[in-house]
Amino acid sequence: MSKRLNEMRPVYVVGIGLHRYQRLSDTSYVALGLTAIRAALEDSGIPWTSVEASYISTARLGMASGRAMLCHLGATGAPLVHLENASASGSAAVRQACIEIAGGFSDIVLAVGVDKPVSDSKSEETAIGYTKAGIETLAEDAVLPFTRYAILANEYINKYGIGTEDMARVALKNHHNGALNPFAHRQAERTMSEVLSGKSVAGSFTTLQCCPVGEGAAAVILASEEGMRRLGLDLQRAVLVASSAATSEIVSPQGPGGDVSLTELTTRMALRDAGVSADALDVIEVHDAFSIEELQYVEAMGLCGPGEAARELKAGAFDIGGRCAVSPSGGLIAMGHPLGPTGIGQIAELTRQLRGEAGLRQQPGAKLGLAHMVGLGAVCYAHVLQAVN
Repeated sequence: MSKRLNEMRPVYVVGIGLHRYQRLSDTSYVALGLTAIRAALEDSGIPWTSVEASYISTARLGMASGRAMLCHLGATGAPLVHLENASASGSAAVRQACIEIAGGFSDIVLAVGVDKPVSDSKSEETAIGYTKAGIETLAEDAVLPFTRYAILANEYINKYGIGTEDMARVALKNHHNGALNPFAHRQAERTMSEVLSGKSVAGSFTTLQCCPVGEGAAAVILASEEGMRRLGLDLQRAVLVASSAATSEIVSPQGPGGDVSLTELTTRMALRDAGVSADALDVIEVHDAFSIEELQYVEAMGLCGPGEAARELKAGAFDIGGRCAVSPSGGLIAMGHPLGPTGIGQIAELTRQLRGEAGLRQQPGAKLGLAHMVGLGAVCYAHVLQAVN
């Protein structure tokens, strides 16, 4: 019988660090990653020599990219694992790091995500593995991610009778949050007119309703209670990883799409394992690569009923200071989506929120949070984090 994280040794986030998500620059990925790792080590108060294993998530850097980063910190002989799981690469790294600690293999583990385009050929830097499977599809060049989500958005609008402005309000909220976040790719607050009048991408989507894919890095240090005691860390500043759930593609009924079905299943598992309900969540970081996704996913998570998300959003329920702050970091739409770091950056934001250290983005009294990512494949991850103090 499979075990759940809450049935094993408790796992805590004890350090977080980021390099700002940003447009492609001349900064090397090594410098991006080291900035995040060193910030996480400093935040935790843990020396590099105490880290017993590292999990490195990337989607565009190729083989063995982590070695070039970690060698600058010192050769300790600790195990090093690279992970790629599309948009959910960082979430997968966090889950594997949690499993390593919960299973008693290590007491202190680093999960770091870093990415940037490294090829002059756009076709190479965005190549997807299954396109090399030798199986042709009828619409491979026609149905791209933004096309697919534009179709889903149109279906949602027609089904629930909302307007394009109701959907654009997701981007309006998240650009507001991103403007408060020094690590966000997009740091400009936008008006509804700006969101709606931007360059058209597909259907009702404008560029400001779609996530930017640039470069950046995020890191978290995870620890067991034994490790924290041994290193003299303050448990009151640690954040408990109350649960971790992961799923992959299932046969879904006709409706809003496979990612929504996976989200419903995975978040239900994560909430069950943590012993909490969706109503108890104070803050959520959600995979909102396109504005439609936030509406669909918060409904799938149980924050509101089908077709109710737009109304709740308009009423301020998902604002910072509302019933549950959704993507206070700015989400993928404003925080950005460099791929490898994204899921780890969500954990960093939740940790900051649950410590009460988020400044102008702080959700008052935040004690319980959920991080959610989906990825090509399809895969879905959900982590529930809980304040200790």
